[in-house]
Amino acid sequence: MLELLGNGLVTVFSFKVLILIIGGVAGGIVIGALPGLTATMGVALLLPLTFGMDPVGGILLLLGIYAGAIYGGSISAILLKTPGTPAAAATVLDGFEMAKRGEAGRALGISTVASFAGGTISVILLTLISPQLAKLALKFSAAEYFALAMFGLSIIASISGKHLLKGLLAGVIGLLVSTIGIDLVTGYQRFTFGNMNLFNGLSFISVMIGLFALSQAFVSIETMVKKLVIKQKVDRVLPSLSDIKKITPTTIRSGLIGTFIGIIPGAGADIGAFVAYNEAKRFSKHPNDFGTGIPEGIAAPEAANNGVTGGAMVPLLTLGIPGDATTAIMLGALIMQGLQPGPLLFVNHAPLIYTIFAGFFVANLIVLILGLIGIRFFTKIIDIPSYVLTPIIIVLCVVGSFAINNSLFDVRVMLISGVIGYIMEKLEFPASPIVLALILGPMAERELRKALIMSGGEASVFFTRPISAVLLVVAAITLLTPIIKSIIKKSKEKRMKV
Repeated sequence: MLELLGNGLVTVFSFKVLILIIGGVAGGIVIGALPGLTATMGVALLLPLTFGMDPVGGILLLLGIYAGAIYGGSISAILLKTPGTPAAAATVLDGFEMAKRGEAGRALGISTVASFAGGTISVILLTLISPQLAKLALKFSAAEYFALAMFGLSIIASISGKHLLKGLLAGVIGLLVSTIGIDLVTGYQRFTFGNMNLFNGLSFISVMIGLFALSQAFVSIETMVKKLVIKQKVDRVLPSLSDIKKITPTTIRSGLIGTFIGIIPGAGADIGAFVAYNEAKRFSKHPNDFGTGIPEGIAAPEAANNGVTGGAMVPLLTLGIPGDATTAIMLGALIMQGLQPGPLLFVNHAPLIYTIFAGFFVANLIVLILGLIGIRFFTKIIDIPSYVLTPIIIVLCVVGSFAINNSLFDVRVMLISGVIGYIMEKLEFPASPIVLALILGPMAERELRKALIMSGGEASVFFTRPISAVLLVVAAITLLTPIIKSIIKKSKEKRMKV
């Protein structure tokens, strides 16, 4: 294996291949930083460019875009409270708060290092134990997927912060909105009102852009003569030793969580980021500080969502099963190059596979280099006067939401979501629970009904399967712990007043 990796590195560091990887990562960062242009969209748009390329160059170009776009989403999430990709939605919670304090450079540095670490962890695991990890993913059936979705939804209690009831209410609203569309089992139209644009439900990306980005633009309009946030001063781009020490355990744990989530087909980087954020909060000695702008709150989602990139490649290469939407496009790219993913791929094309592993590591290294070099330039964005930056944000919101399906209906959804997000911010309702519910709600409903159909209506199927039972128990603990703590805290306060 080491010999194959060594030969792969020699190939990767050839001028032509290295330029393709650098170009892919740079393009991916730009795509990820623009709201609405997801990693999946970036890989899909540039897939035709690989038609005439050799397999190594073409595949590594796409992997560079993939890694760069996942990282790029954190740039706008931190600077503008606008997640460039769904995977960066959790980064907003602490990243933007840190930027508001004038520490945008520090936040971006932590994000860059954590992204590199998470991606590197996933590549190492992809290289060493991909066949074994893929076997674990095969044990997931509908019951396990439902339990995983419920575990993700239970995180709503943790990310709601001080406004627990408001966060839970927002999550319920998100779940209700997620039911819009055609029922996949019965074919019945739910809350569509005869509008064909609602048959597939609302685009959560449009909703996300409206809730996070457009609402922030509306807030900025109120104080148009001021900057969007305070002026940033970037003294250094590398995180301090103190920050490195703080985020190291969180980064390693989150990278492993992201890799595991990525191995499960259909889960995705957005779920991995929220799960890792919740676990970082659970293991923290100061959980109440999450959401106020702390290093661990940035490192956890960024290490996890970049960890998903390597994890999602595990079932793709070993079983021919895409781990997420982006690797589904990668599956097409491999087949287009005459490569059939599966166990025989490691037998018939071992040198190529290990070259891809080596190239993926180099892509993550380039993410680190370009990210650190670009921090001083990224932070210049928020030094732009509000009367210039706010119209740019609004235009990006419109273009990003339209680009999803080339539909003006998505733009209207984004505008309505922006107004709702503005009202929610005024009433101190957290927006993240709605987005999380929109992402996980359809998955939870679909897998619940599949599991019940397969078991003949027996709900015991969720507790007789070990993985499902453990996930549901952990989900219950995650959901109830903040509620119980809140009740105990209020009880203590009442006794003290008496």
